[in-house]
Amino acid sequence: MLRKTIDSRFFIWALLALPSIPMVGALLSGQPSPEGKQVAEMLLHPTGEFAARFLIIAMILTPMRMLLPGSGFWRWMMKRRRYFGVAAFVYATFHTVLYIADMGSLQAILGEALALGIWTGWLSFFIFLPLAFTSNDWSVKRMGPAWKTLQRWVYVAAAGTLLHWIFVHNNIGPALVHFVPLVGLEAYRLWHNFTRRTQPA
Repeated sequence: MLRKTIDSRFFIWALLALPSIPMVGALLSGQPSPEGKQVAEMLLHPTGEFAARFLIIAMILTPMRMLLPGSGFWRWMMKRRRYFGVAAFVYATFHTVLYIADMGSLQAILGEALALGIWTGWLSFFIFLPLAFTSNDWSVKRMGPAWKTLQRWVYVAAAGTLLHWIFVHNNIGPALVHFVPLVGLEAYRLWHNFTRRTQPA
């Protein structure tokens, strides 16, 4: 019974939704933060952070599966990789809507659109759109090999997310704490694939 519950899609969606519960609660309450920040501004960082975290989790699953091929946990996670990718998009959408609400007008949004920390965020979000909407079995079958080609754009989205995080907050430390493990694992994945191709048959 427990295994069946853990393997259900409802369990994984509930798990991925957990971080949003206090965020939605704060949004519904409308109470500003102790520092006087309005709710939209206050929630910008946590929504963006969880979007990045779920994106990173989705991306590290393949190299972790290579690194620990006998692990049941990573095999379980790998089967649910698309859920983490879609969750990253949902939190990124939440983040974007809050940003628009916080800015208050199209003029204000356009006024800072060319800033490095802003246009990289928009770039990542617009890349997320087709990736999220094709994260289903129908799209995989319909698109064929083009599906994998499209999904590789996630690396551009990840780079844009990293730059967005660094330049919006003018603080490289927290962003690197999240992204350095991803870079290390992706480097391992490339090395692993390269050595497999160069080994004699």
